[in-house]
Amino acid sequence: MRFARALALLTAAAAVASGCSTEVAAGPGQVSLLVFGDPNELAAYRELEAAYERAVPGADLRLIEASDRKDLITKLSTSVAGGNPPDLFLMNYRFYGQFAKRDAIEPVQERLDKSTAIKAADFYPQALSAFQADGKQLCMPQNMSSLVVYYNKTLFAKYGIAEPKAGWSWHDMVATAAGLTRDANGDVAKGVDPDAAPGTPPGPPPAVYGLGVSPEVIRIAPFVWSNGGTLVDDEKRPTKLSLDGPAVEALSEFIDLRGRHGVVPTDQEVESENDEARFAAGRLGMLMQSRRSTTTFRKITDFEWDVAPLPVFKSPATVLHSDGYCMPKGSSNKAGAWRFVEFALGKEGATIMAKTGRTVPSTMEVAKSPAFLDPGKPPRNASVFLDSIPAIRATPTISTWPEIEDVANGILENALYLGQQPQEVARQLDEQTRSLFERGK
Repeated sequence: MRFARALALLTAAAAVASGCSTEVAAGPGQVSLLVFGDPNELAAYRELEAAYERAVPGADLRLIEASDRKDLITKLSTSVAGGNPPDLFLMNYRFYGQFAKRDAIEPVQERLDKSTAIKAADFYPQALSAFQADGKQLCMPQNMSSLVVYYNKTLFAKYGIAEPKAGWSWHDMVATAAGLTRDANGDVAKGVDPDAAPGTPPGPPPAVYGLGVSPEVIRIAPFVWSNGGTLVDDEKRPTKLSLDGPAVEALSEFIDLRGRHGVVPTDQEVESENDEARFAAGRLGMLMQSRRSTTTFRKITDFEWDVAPLPVFKSPATVLHSDGYCMPKGSSNKAGAWRFVEFALGKEGATIMAKTGRTVPSTMEVAKSPAFLDPGKPPRNASVFLDSIPAIRATPTISTWPEIEDVANGILENALYLGQQPQEVARQLDEQTRSLFERGK
């Protein structure tokens, strides 16, 4: 690859001297891509990296790996401010708004319109629209997962509990979680009752919990919407978190999962073992999570697992989880960056990522192919992700949304684990985030 990089640099220098565009002259060349993920996710991106370099002569993809979302944003912010950003970065639609507001993203609309490798019509519109501003495509969606329920089929069979299915209700889920919450003897844990009165004393800590769910905006939002409630005052131009009556009802049910029903682990238990690790160890019956956990769970050998849609209050609803390839305006090789995007989102690249288990493809053809729906690999019921698409909704993408989530998630964490009144929680959410909305305009 050294010769290819040297040749690309010499070609670019000659183009500058002759007044030609370095973007056209650079070819595929070296392209840097900033990503984050756990070890299993990063392994999937490395597989894509190798395939791209095999398929495209002269290509040299350099992965820049961040440890988590905050590290990703810090690395990107620092590099943009320093005038040396990566050629591409992969970021969730909920967090890219701050860079769009700073005019740090190169829109891809013109490249998409001219591309012969990918077309807008290839993609699920829900994923495309999450990365649009003022009618222009800013970034290209790599995936589009919904929130689903992972469940331990072996535990369900062991305790004779019916597996979840489409159309199950919130009450069904709570009752199921109660039946799965067991003590060290395998008996239903004392004090776990979906119809228990508030203040019912719990028994010893369960050995197995029925449900794992993070107290976060993106976990509560689907149930707010399912109950006919609102999350913000205006989905296009939000000025505040605005939880109306139906939203507060859904929030109350969410808070009751810990304080009233005892079917989710305590905050201390989550700190010592997160929900994903607890599920993988067989000590959690169900877990609400997006597609990203699949690569980790495919390593499970001790039990069988699958996925189910979210439970319903009044109508089906779920929340969009989507990451997009974004090109900074300061990219030194825009032509090469776009060439990688075309490969990654084309049939070959999208198929590679689908087979790793990491993504629900954003392109309809690959999402409906055996690469994603392969019944030989868990989850066998992968079609749940596709069946949920009509009910999928996105959260706002204003520039301060990451900060809003951070503040709101802290409030929701206290609500779930301390059992606060939902009306007071709604008030705190509005009061403590209002200034962030104002700054995000």
